[in-house]
Amino acid sequence: MTKSDREIMEIFEAYDLTRTAWSAAQLADCDPKTVARYAEIRDAGGNPLVKASRPKAIDPYLEKIEEWVDRAKGKIRGDVVHRKITAMGYRGSERSTRRTVADVKEAWHAGHRRYRPWVPEPGMWLQLDWGDGPLVRGRKTLLFCAWLAWSRFRVVIPVWDQQLGTLTWCIDQALRAIGGAPTYLLTDNAKTVTVEHVAGIPVRHPEMIALGRHYGCKVETCVPYDPESKGGVEATVKIAKAGLVPADANLRPAYGSFGELQEACAEFCARVNDRVHRETAEAPQGRLAAEKEMLHPLPDEPYALALGEERLVADDQTIRFGSVRYSTPPGHWGTRVWCRVAGEELVITARTAAGAAEIARRRLSVPGSPVICDEHYPDHPGGNGPRQPEPKPRTEAEAAFLAIGEGAHRWLTEAAAAGASRIRSKMARAVELAAVAGEARTDAALGLAAVAGRFAGGDLASIIDHLDAEGPAGDVVIADEAHSAQPGTSAWSRLGTRGGA
Repeated sequence: MTKSDREIMEIFEAYDLTRTAWSAAQLADCDPKTVARYAEIRDAGGNPLVKASRPKAIDPYLEKIEEWVDRAKGKIRGDVVHRKITAMGYRGSERSTRRTVADVKEAWHAGHRRYRPWVPEPGMWLQLDWGDGPLVRGRKTLLFCAWLAWSRFRVVIPVWDQQLGTLTWCIDQALRAIGGAPTYLLTDNAKTVTVEHVAGIPVRHPEMIALGRHYGCKVETCVPYDPESKGGVEATVKIAKAGLVPADANLRPAYGSFGELQEACAEFCARVNDRVHRETAEAPQGRLAAEKEMLHPLPDEPYALALGEERLVADDQTIRFGSVRYSTPPGHWGTRVWCRVAGEELVITARTAAGAAEIARRRLSVPGSPVICDEHYPDHPGGNGPRQPEPKPRTEAEAAFLAIGEGAHRWLTEAAAAGASRIRSKMARAVELAAVAGEARTDAALGLAAVAGRFAGGDLASIIDHLDAEGPAGDVVIADEAHSAQPGTSAWSRLGTRGGA
């Protein structure tokens, strides 16, 4: 039986102490021949800890196995090799064949490494990738992760999907968070980036070509299974998921809203970018300041696809997105705007004199519940309530009455709504009173009559007399069932109480 490393060292210790194989064997509790054999290997300069290989039945076929592994570039399977050498006369087990093939493959790969350490350059590479985010109210989210290769600066943005428009918007936000554009954007071969492969060559999506032209970058895709072009951003995805996705390891609670997830991503980026990176021994935020000198400036406006889907503003100042109508501010009727989903809100962007700018941001709604804002319709106050027509004079008598002032406008509106009788004659009487008492006093009396609901024939003159005698009116009390001019009967309740007790 082959001795373990500990037993071999005990044999050497006993032999060095006694210098005889017999005595050392008694101390190490083994056979003297074993002590002599290990001592002979050590004295000859060999390694006694290496197990001596014994002849095997597969040894005559070893050269052929090495040839097959080399021709297949390490891709041949052990069961295939076993069938081949069995036909050649091998009578051993398939288990032995698989073990031998694994050893040959390991030796082949050790001598055929297909990559070298990747040393990034400042201002050259920005790597992009996606990761599964946490659930927010039962809905799955995604994490867009960007990694600036030289400075190790990270950007993590939560989104709902990874469609082409979302990808474009995330790239724009990442570049603006960095403060410049690198030479290359390196990402996966997703359908939003690579349309297809022809003879192993990726065919770029036309929108990605236009995006790169807009920002001055060239979009490149990773080589499959290549640790150099994939390792950095995949590590970023792994670290982001470990810190942001609730799990037993981080004890992070579930997110109550998408806004909470956005805040957590911002805190995560601030933390990892201010922390010293073990590879560079510097904080990514500090190295980014140096790398910015190698980045080229960004355009003032984002690429159009990053703004979202295009919509036409209808004549009622609304756009339709997701079968829901959303109102827009005045001044955009008949123009085209862009709509994109940002978390739980719809962001509407339009082209203004200062360039593309956000004009509205509203919470997402569902079909059947339009989002109409009253401030978008300043000429239509009252929302969906009944709208009173504005007085427009059509005769000289009407124009003379309305010229008295705002009180006259209010009196006419309220009197018509109350169904007052003989309105025209009362309007003529008010014009006569205005000529005698003055337009200001008459206008104040008309406004007070409209508030108090007094539209009888002599009410206007009575109110003018009251204002002359008592001064400006205070709180107006309308005579109704709650407020009556009839004296109360509380005094009657005291009658007969003197002798009642």
